[in-house]
Amino acid sequence: QVQLVESGGGLVQPGGSLRLSCAASGVIFSIVAMGWFRQAPGKEREFVAAITWGGDRTYFGDSVKGRFTISRDNTKDTWYLQMNSLKPDDTAVYYCASSSRHSGSYYSDRLYDYWGLGTQVTVSS
Repeated sequence: QVQLVESGGGLVQPGGSLRLSCAASGVIFSIVAMGWFRQAPGKEREFVAAITWGGDRTYFGDSVKGRFTISRDNTKDTWYLQMNSLKPDDTAVYYCASSSRHSGSYYSDRLYDYWGLGTQVTVSS
């Protein structure tokens, strides 16, 4: 069992930045990779970014490449999503997730075992 808690969401102007955090607890030794997904009302859940547990590989969705980064604090069971140059289309509930599966990529939500409850990000004037 892994528990994940997101934080850092809020309201931001277009072009602004936010940094989301995800804190993990429980049986975290089983985690192989960590990811971020987002979902807007009426839309499918969308892959945003992922990072392997050791931090050696990262993955990004096409819509956020060049604007978002993902990282982990090696001294804490916490990882981050830094969001820059935010657009109204980035408005969604953002979820962090953990995966116990070894994979060549982590784009599919089917690879993830545990999910946080989400944090709202709203990009609006």
